[in-house]
Amino acid sequence: MVGETSNHGRDSQELAEDRTDLAEDRTIMAVERTMASWMGSGMGLIGLGLGLRAIFGAFEPAWVPKAMATFFMILAIVVVQGAKRRMCGAIHRMSTNWVEAPNTKGMEVIAAGISLGAIVLIIGIWAFFG
Repeated sequence: MVGETSNHGRDSQELAEDRTDLAEDRTIMAVERTMASWMGSGMGLIGLGLGLRAIFGAFEPAWVPKAMATFFMILAIVVVQGAKRRMCGAIHRMSTNWVEAPNTKGMEVIAAGISLGAIVLIIGIWAFFG
C-alpha cells in the first residue's frame, strides 16, 4: 500500500482503516477527474452553440440561430456551475490521507471563466450578428 512497508504485525482494524483511507483518496481523485470531464463537456457545448450559429447564420428569421446558440451556451453554464458545486461539496465533505486535496478555489476560477466566456459569447452573438 501507499506509504507502508509491511502489513506484518498489524491487526485487522488497522488494515481496515488503511483501506478506508485509500478508498477516500481514490474517491477524491475520481471527483477531480469527473469535474475535468464536465468542464470539457461545457466547452463542447459552447463549441456546439458557436457551430450551430455559424451553420445556420443565414437562416430566417435571424433570431432562430441566435436562440439555438444561446440555448447551448446557457446549458454549458448550467453544466459547468453544477459540476463545480458538486465537486466543491464533495471535496469539503471528505478528507485526504495520502494524496493532496485538489484546489477547489482553482476549479471555481475555471468554472467562472468558462461561464463568463459563454456569457460574453451570448452577448456578442446577439449584439454583433444581425
